[in-house]
Amino acid sequence: MGTTENAIPVRLNRGEPVDVLIMVGEALTGLTEQGKLDKVSRVDLVRSPIGVALRAGTQKPDISTVDALRTALLNAKSVAYSDSASGVYVENELFKRLGIEAQTKAILNPAAKLLGITINQDSAPDAWPVLKTQAATGKAIWDVIDSPTTICIRGGEQGMVEKLDFSKIPNAASMPAQYKTPYSVAYEFYSSVLAYNKKKFAAKAPQTWADFWDVKAFPGTRALRNHPQATMEAALLADGVPADKLYPLDVDRAFKKLEQIKPHITVWWTSGAQSAQLLSDGEIDMEMAWNGRVAAVMKEGAPVGFTFNQGLLQETSLCIVKGAPNLETAYKFVNAAMTPDIQANFPAYIDYGPGNPAAYATGKISPERAAQMPSAPENAARQVLVSQAWWASPAGEDAIKRWAGFVQK
Repeated sequence: MGTTENAIPVRLNRGEPVDVLIMVGEALTGLTEQGKLDKVSRVDLVRSPIGVALRAGTQKPDISTVDALRTALLNAKSVAYSDSASGVYVENELFKRLGIEAQTKAILNPAAKLLGITINQDSAPDAWPVLKTQAATGKAIWDVIDSPTTICIRGGEQGMVEKLDFSKIPNAASMPAQYKTPYSVAYEFYSSVLAYNKKKFAAKAPQTWADFWDVKAFPGTRALRNHPQATMEAALLADGVPADKLYPLDVDRAFKKLEQIKPHITVWWTSGAQSAQLLSDGEIDMEMAWNGRVAAVMKEGAPVGFTFNQGLLQETSLCIVKGAPNLETAYKFVNAAMTPDIQANFPAYIDYGPGNPAAYATGKISPERAAQMPSAPENAARQVLVSQAWWASPAGEDAIKRWAGFVQK
């Protein structure tokens, strides 16, 4: 193991909003191990009074929520469990879907072993305020951040993230230019895909966002993410904008198209767990959802399918904090994390794809598994790479501000 100088705090972020069920799960893990709780049912958590309030938006997903739900479960002394294919998980299966364990096994442990260093992990619901605080004090604590690319770009433009010297990251040299920015390198890919109930659409399944918007040809309940990124791109694709002509986004046109589908949206979901539950329960017939969440529901046996066609390919990236206390070691870690052989570990642990396409040429990823990965070359070619640079721009930030008014009215 390495010395203190070689310890790298790594910011963990899966590109998702705070998932309160993950937080609750982590809080309950110790209680379950102590025998104070039986196996935990996802359905019970979601359908509990607090879970219902969370889905309705009347309860905030914060620590007090975790404590309240933990207390409620302790008072109940046990939580019902079912072996039926109803979207129910045992404790470990439910609460480790965030991907931290997968990332540790797939990337962090192999990178640490390769370099002979110790990697200290840290996490926060939102890296941005923590990054700003570290910059304001002039005392960086983190070295490397695993974060949505927009944070890396904004941080770089505001002097809080290092401009990368790619000569020190040779493993990124062959990566597509669009997978890199001056401040970041794509680390892991996920996709916002069109998912649907296979029983509802047994004869003909929706395959494009135009199909999603076509409520006459494809009647049924629908859900979209309560966030403009990817949702606005889907609207423009549905309106006939060619994939290679999306950016800069025509914001007015996107909102006009969204107004057309808005009356038919049953739920504007706010977390990956919620989107999965909607599919698992059969509450909606089609929705935009992250491919990993859909794959998890499919593995449970739910009659659900999805297509990568017109998927919105998104990534989390690695970037280095300005003033990182272990700058040179941070560069070595980023380069190690992008090693094709190490990147090829991702599919063994999670349904999100390697950031380095060279991972698919290592022989470690079977053709069958590659076909399930959003970043596999064949699948990536069917999708649209979301422009994180546009979303980090003033135009993108304005679109995010405008979104709140659109959803609320």
